[in-house]
Amino acid sequence: MQNHRFRFKLSTIIIFFVCLVVLLSLMITDLLISHTVSENIRKGQEEKAQIVARTVAKSHIVINGLQDGQNLNDLQQYASEIQTATGVLFVVVMDMNGIRKTHPNLEQIGKRFVGGDEKEALKGKEYVSTSKGTLGRSVRAFTPIYNEKHEQMGAVAVGISLKSVKTALGRSHQNILIVTALGIIIGVIGAVWLARYIKKILLGLEPFAIAKILEERSTMLQSVHEGIIAVDQSSTITLVNKSALQIFKKAGLSQNPVGMKIYQYMPSTRLDHVLETGQQELDEEQTINGVSILVNRVPLVVNGQVVGAISTFRDKTEVNQLAEQLTGVRTYAEALRAQSHEFMNRLHVILGMVQMKAYEELSGFIRTLVNYRNQEFGSITQHIKDPALAGFIMGKLSYAREENVDLSIESDTVIPEPAVSRTTHELITILGNLIDNAVEAMADSVEKTIEVNFTYEDHWLTIEVFDSGPGIPDDMQKRIFEKGFSTKGENRGYGLYLVAKSVEDLGGELSIDSKLRLGTNVHIRIPYDAREVRG
Repeated sequence: MQNHRFRFKLSTIIIFFVCLVVLLSLMITDLLISHTVSENIRKGQEEKAQIVARTVAKSHIVINGLQDGQNLNDLQQYASEIQTATGVLFVVVMDMNGIRKTHPNLEQIGKRFVGGDEKEALKGKEYVSTSKGTLGRSVRAFTPIYNEKHEQMGAVAVGISLKSVKTALGRSHQNILIVTALGIIIGVIGAVWLARYIKKILLGLEPFAIAKILEERSTMLQSVHEGIIAVDQSSTITLVNKSALQIFKKAGLSQNPVGMKIYQYMPSTRLDHVLETGQQELDEEQTINGVSILVNRVPLVVNGQVVGAISTFRDKTEVNQLAEQLTGVRTYAEALRAQSHEFMNRLHVILGMVQMKAYEELSGFIRTLVNYRNQEFGSITQHIKDPALAGFIMGKLSYAREENVDLSIESDTVIPEPAVSRTTHELITILGNLIDNAVEAMADSVEKTIEVNFTYEDHWLTIEVFDSGPGIPDDMQKRIFEKGFSTKGENRGYGLYLVAKSVEDLGGELSIDSKLRLGTNVHIRIPYDAREVRG
């Protein structure tokens, strides 16, 4: 039974966590602020009560009233005015016996002060306390009353109801809650906007989709046979797959290039140039410590801006081996096709002679044909000991006859098999492209002749290919070996480029001598080591 996990959307996750963070932050802030505000309000009320009590204690009306014991109505009226003006719960003036001289409730005048917290005030101390009296629980500020001789005559008690303190605290807490609610609303709006912005950056993909893409990307990059290396905008290596590491190991480079600058890791690279220009480079050859690779370099462009570059490459040795196999198959296929066509033409001639009953002429034709083929085959195999190269040349002879071109192969010396099989591949590339190019150049010529001459001496092989074509203008002779240069249209100009490339790879020399309407002669000289013959 499959385990299906419920996956939340990115927007839901962001909104939830942002709201949670905002809520927790505001709750903690609320607790801290509420405590601080409560303390401040309480201290403010206590200070207010003390100030009122001090003011009353310094009043001459209060001092004279306690000293003379008269004008108690004026004393009560004064206390009531102070109480009303300041908004306190009560203003009580008492004598040294704790007998009230003023009180909001006139019936309590003349009675002892209730609460039991007035004793220290009658001893000359000033303080604030909380106690319950006839008007309920209150915060009380006590201040002693002195006459001009600094003799204590009584005390003043100013009370502020705890209900009013709680009311003030409630109003402050309500404001804090309102601010908290607004903070949560703003947090939700911000979270929604942030979620949409992030999702837009992520091209609308959810986290689990991104994780899946990354897993697929990693698996794909590590499974491909080509080496892959990527850099960011600052030329720092960000990705290297296994195939690339194997090639780097073969070149003697370190095995952990991620995080290094590409030009420090591979001084011969051109990825930094691709970053600067934004232009791709395809099918380029690069050498890393003697290891040749074929490279494609492509810039990574996001919203019209180059943000990095990626290079895919493959060991040229493997490419050469594959090319050798493909070249061999193509060569054999072309040879078989040409010889099959030539053989069908010969059969048509024989069939005609049989129908005409020209048996003597038929016998002579067959004898001549057999002798010519044996002579041609014997001459090539006698001088060219490399079976692959000899078979290739036989195929080109048939191809030339099919195109009505007179192709002759001459060799002043025996050409032994090469010590390195790669040499055969390069020679096939050189001869194949030169002969094909010559045949194509003579398509409109009356005389169609190609001469190929081989000479082997002192470990050097010399090849001369002459054709009786129209020749090449002087201004083009220096450019015909450039990659992509051609006068025959688009997607051409690679044959002679491959010839020059193969000669260069073999460490040889190439020259061309061409005159208009007189033909073209290509001269090639390459180092050629023969394979040792074991008895």
